[in-house]
Amino acid sequence: MGVSEILASVNREIELLQQVRALLIGKADATPAKRRAKAAKATAKPAKKASNRKKRRLSPEGRKRIAEAVRRRWEAQRKAKSSK
Repeated sequence: MGVSEILASVNREIELLQQVRALLIGKADATPAKRRAKAAKATAKPAKKASNRKKRRLSPEGRKRIAEAVRRRWEAQRKAKSSK
């Protein structure tokens, strides 16, 4: 067994251990970085075209209603916390 074969074997073992570690940590994608890069290139989609939709803007009245609702929610949370 030559040095290059030993190095290849060690590299395979390291890759396998990294996958196991990632699975144990709970990482969603446990594939090595090289494979992820290849897969990303193979499945890359062209960028979406910018849509012609107008940006939605909030009216001052709507903004005020939301602010009041948030204040009421914070107040209710403070009351609930202080009553415990």
